[in-house]
Amino acid sequence: MRIGVIGVGVRAVLATWTGRSEVDAAVVAAADPTEAGRGRARELFGKAVQTYATHTELLASRPSLDAVFVTSPDSTHAAITVDALEAGVAVYLEKPLAITLDDADAILAAALRTGTKLYVGHNMRHMAVVRQMRELIDDGRIGEVQAVWCRHFVGHGGDFYFKDWHADRRHSTGLLLQKGAHDIDVIHYLSGGTSIRVTAMGALKIYGGVTARRDNSDRLMEDWLDPGNWPPRSQRDLNPVIDVEDLSMMLMQLDNGVLASYQQCHFTPDYWRNYTVIGDRGRMENFGDGDGGLIRIWDRRGDYDPDGDDVYRIEGDRDGHDDADRLAVDEFLRFVARGVATTTSPLAARDAVAAGLAATESLRNGSVPVEVRPADPEVARYLAAHQPPAGRRRSE
Repeated sequence: MRIGVIGVGVRAVLATWTGRSEVDAAVVAAADPTEAGRGRARELFGKAVQTYATHTELLASRPSLDAVFVTSPDSTHAAITVDALEAGVAVYLEKPLAITLDDADAILAAALRTGTKLYVGHNMRHMAVVRQMRELIDDGRIGEVQAVWCRHFVGHGGDFYFKDWHADRRHSTGLLLQKGAHDIDVIHYLSGGTSIRVTAMGALKIYGGVTARRDNSDRLMEDWLDPGNWPPRSQRDLNPVIDVEDLSMMLMQLDNGVLASYQQCHFTPDYWRNYTVIGDRGRMENFGDGDGGLIRIWDRRGDYDPDGDDVYRIEGDRDGHDDADRLAVDEFLRFVARGVATTTSPLAARDAVAAGLAATESLRNGSVPVEVRPADPEVARYLAAHQPPAGRRRSE
């Protein structure tokens, strides 16, 4: 398989897993509007890789490509992905699907219209903590899910999201969408439902008051990441425009009756996710979200017990994000080459965006409840039939 990469920033590194998949594939072309980006492509994928300034030039290259990774900034996802799908080139699209619901729906409509394969990189479905919690739910360990709570402590938030385009709502809409799309998707995945109504509140509590600003378009995140920047108000070189929230919370009503909450803070000292899933026969909660972390289950009545009634060690995430990237890339390549069912789903990716956008609307308009617009029924039927997600719950 001949693979292209569009947008050679930090997340383009996930395409390096193509050479280590069971599917015979290699990155042969890359597009980036900057010379620095094209230079990074040669560093990542070898000096023989063909480089282009635009995605249209790359898509017009001969011989044609079998697939592309779209790892460009979020606001460019829709135009690039629709062009690739129209060209008959399969797409691995880094999450989130898009930053507006119209753009997200335009991408899915193009997948329906062209029949070209689309994969959205919600790699957290491949994280061991999520896989193991889903398996425990499927095994009936806590009964039927009634509620899911997620607390996301984004300890590196100042470095990861407030020093480049992520901090500017014109390019990201907001972090309840951009960052939260991962966890909203996981909440939907663990609960077996999708959000139909949300409400939210939030604020720009810390980083809006930091005056040390810089245009970092000449650098990448690893160039400015400095864990020594503490406390958060001591951050420097923040993006010139900061108009997204650094603290936000949302409540979700799902179509299967499950109630959920998501809380995101970008100025905590620690960086991890905590999920609590409550069923009608018990509850479970993770402590740590990588190798060596624990999933505890309480399924007998009693007073507080920090050890729980059962404990499972999280295994298979020694390298964290890299492990999930490797599994997602391999699944994408097997999907394109062989049509295997996927753990991720473009329709679910769209639902995560829809919920995140509705929550952002609520947050910025007095926390009023907002109905989440469903996908077009024809598109939903097509994606369910032609790109079914793997690992369905037994009740589905």
